[in-house]
Amino acid sequence: MSTSFFYGLLLPTFWMCLLSGSAGAAPVSPAGKGTVQEITVHGNSLEGNLDNDPPDRPVSVYLPPSYSRDTKRRYPVVYFLHSFGDTNAKWFGADPKWINLRDIFDHDIAAGSAKEMIAVVPNAYTRFEGSFYSNSIVTGNWEDFITTDLVHYIDAHYRTIASRESRGLAGHAMGGYGAIRIGMKHPDVFSSVYAMSACCLMWGADFQPTGAVGLKIFAIHTENALEQADVPIHVMFAEAAAWSPNPNNPPFYVDLPLAANQLARPDIVAKWSANLPLAMIDQYRKNLQRLRAIGFDVGDQDDFASIPLGMKRLDEVLTEYKIPHTYEVYAGTHVNQIPERLETKVLPFFSKNLVFAQAQKTTKK
Repeated sequence: MSTSFFYGLLLPTFWMCLLSGSAGAAPVSPAGKGTVQEITVHGNSLEGNLDNDPPDRPVSVYLPPSYSRDTKRRYPVVYFLHSFGDTNAKWFGADPKWINLRDIFDHDIAAGSAKEMIAVVPNAYTRFEGSFYSNSIVTGNWEDFITTDLVHYIDAHYRTIASRESRGLAGHAMGGYGAIRIGMKHPDVFSSVYAMSACCLMWGADFQPTGAVGLKIFAIHTENALEQADVPIHVMFAEAAAWSPNPNNPPFYVDLPLAANQLARPDIVAKWSANLPLAMIDQYRKNLQRLRAIGFDVGDQDDFASIPLGMKRLDEVLTEYKIPHTYEVYAGTHVNQIPERLETKVLPFFSKNLVFAQAQKTTKK
């Protein structure tokens, strides 16, 4: 079972950033079938991270059926951010019980429920199994990697419509958090955002484990001990690496929001709180108003109570601010309906809200 199932337990140097990689020529695809390219994108934003995670990141790129035939056509792009513990490969069939975006896109395009577009999934698996798509000296500047390094690379190497109106951002769980966080901060890069079962929208008890879990966390002092720890502890360290990095605290270079005596550390709690989207909305309200479309959903039987609570509150706040959006609670758990939701909701959402025609340049006489 995908480790994403366990996730919610805790809850202009502009063009100088075009990066080296190997896109290659698009192979000719069978009629009605898209192709997937596995490329590597170097991230200047990820260089020098204290975790020593490689700045060269695997990226999967889905090219729609007509891409190899209609060589003058340009396409919108949707960037998908994967869940905690996932990889780009797991979103393209590496785990047969999880997601295969190629099959989903091909089905929707053939059925006429989605338009042809490019899909991009970067691998954000780190030392702690997830980046939380945040800027950190420990894991690297993942927010910058997505919004600058990756977008510029894709626009430089593929026939994209290189404008915010034709870029979408989506994600599940940790990726849903990343989609909301990055979307509200970068409406100049993305115009439409869809979050599925997004974690970490608001503060909750899951961020401050006590009892046996707290004792386990403070018993971890070596890399081997961390590797043997269970998923909730990996999530805790990943969140700390993203939101409370400390380059003076080896071997993990993080500060946790509770002390060894299991009392809360207000200074670290404040750092984590500042990274929660519901705490950021007031600051980025005008940015949210610039987005062409916002959508999010959650299962009514989500395994982690903090996730539907956070998404419900997000709906309430956006409604209070009169920011247009769509929100749905559907019959399902944290993971069991995600492929179906991608097929029936997410791809049609971007087909409706992205701009599929490249703007024509006019010249004055």
